[in-house]
Amino acid sequence: MDARKAIKTLKERGYKYTDKRKEIIGFLDEQKGYVPAKEVLTFMQERYEGLSFDTVYRNLSLFADLGILEASEWEGEKRFRLSCEEDHHHHMICLTCGKTKHIPVCPMEHFQASADDFKITSHKFEIFGYCMPCQRS
Repeated sequence: MDARKAIKTLKERGYKYTDKRKEIIGFLDEQKGYVPAKEVLTFMQERYEGLSFDTVYRNLSLFADLGILEASEWEGEKRFRLSCEEDHHHHMICLTCGKTKHIPVCPMEHFQASADDFKITSHKFEIFGYCMPCQRS
């Protein structure tokens, strides 16, 4: 998803389009992977002195609920990125820079047959490691 589509989704779902929301989405649109909420806060506080973590985090959570953002958590910290709009897939995530690489297959295909007595409603599959540039540094 790009910033333009994210803002369109926000408006279509009846939410206000504010400068702060535009800046958060624009910032995430420029990133290559998952970004910690604290990094979004730092970026926003450079533009809006005194802006609280709660305000930023509330907006990030709203965007995730609306499907504008994807959220992941590692090392005790929640991180966000603009949602993918491609076919169903999963990600490999670099623990250093947050860059993602698509995994074109879904392991859930193997679980469906063995889950006869369990109704699966959703799933998330992520592989964590280090991208080549981060391995080198």
